[in-house]
Amino acid sequence: MIELCGLSKRFDGKREVVALDNVSLKIEKGEMVSLAGPSGSGKSTMLNLIGGLDHPSSGEIFIDGAKLSGLNDDELTRVRRDKIGFIFQFFNLLPTLSSLENVSLPLHLRGWPKAKIDARAKELLGLVRLDHRMEHLPDELSGGERQRVAIARALSVYPPVILADEPTGNLDSATGVEILNLIRDVNERLGATILMVTHDREVAESCPRRITLRDGKIIEDRKR
Repeated sequence: MIELCGLSKRFDGKREVVALDNVSLKIEKGEMVSLAGPSGSGKSTMLNLIGGLDHPSSGEIFIDGAKLSGLNDDELTRVRRDKIGFIFQFFNLLPTLSSLENVSLPLHLRGWPKAKIDARAKELLGLVRLDHRMEHLPDELSGGERQRVAIARALSVYPPVILADEPTGNLDSATGVEILNLIRDVNERLGATILMVTHDREVAESCPRRITLRDGKIIEDRKR
């Protein structure tokens, strides 16, 4: 489902910084994998490259069999839209839109009819147990509820790959556990492949597979 072949990312400046150094990795369909490591180890860089938000200096990335380097901008946009759901630490919800509207937005971009959009958005908000918060604005929700809306939005097209960047990092510990359980439930019920960046050791070790980065290299790849 996700395959990296000799992936490297360098940032040029007064001094070259190697964020990722010849990383090769394969993540199978339906796996739930944590990506851990100290600050500056390359975790977010790897996630951005896999998500097509940045380009590698060398190496190849395959998502569901598609080689990202072989795609033009329109094709890459379609891969991100149809195959990848993003969950961010700071939610990234539009403040003037309700929960229902935030979840509906990616579906409007696909040109779906309104009735179909409303039905899917309500279904997803039910999945994350926010049926009673559909018309609330983000400021009217708790941090955990906002992350639930963000998860529902990431699932709007039922993407085969979900990339989560510190999804519990901006939450208290109890709410973080709740969100982690929800992500695990999504993995089990929908069969989505999940790659989750985290600096929290307990969160990392709760995943069936844990990958650890240091200085742009994989130093551990362990399954339990």
